[in-house]
Amino acid sequence: MLDIRPNCECCDKDLAYNSTEAMICTYECTFCKTCVDDILNNVCPNCGGGFCPRPIRPKTARRKGLSISHQLPSQKRIVTKYSIQEIKEFSKLSCDIEAKDR
Repeated sequence: MLDIRPNCECCDKDLAYNSTEAMICTYECTFCKTCVDDILNNVCPNCGGGFCPRPIRPKTARRKGLSISHQLPSQKRIVTKYSIQEIKEFSKLSCDIEAKDR
């Protein structure tokens, strides 16, 4: 089950559990759409993979025990250990390769 992390790891912007701006990689690294497009060039600075929109956990339990109130989002904020310059240099290495081909 996804952690539903509360922030962008690059700019630290709040990303509520139902944010349509939250993007994740296969390892659930979480970034806002603006950082993914403008800084990361759709390259995760941690794994080198691409991003997709983070799913939104339902508000209402349409199946017993399955909703945001039953599986709470994470409150642990994560911030990248890399500088913006390091991120840009890393993304240059593979941003021209389709994420499916990396």
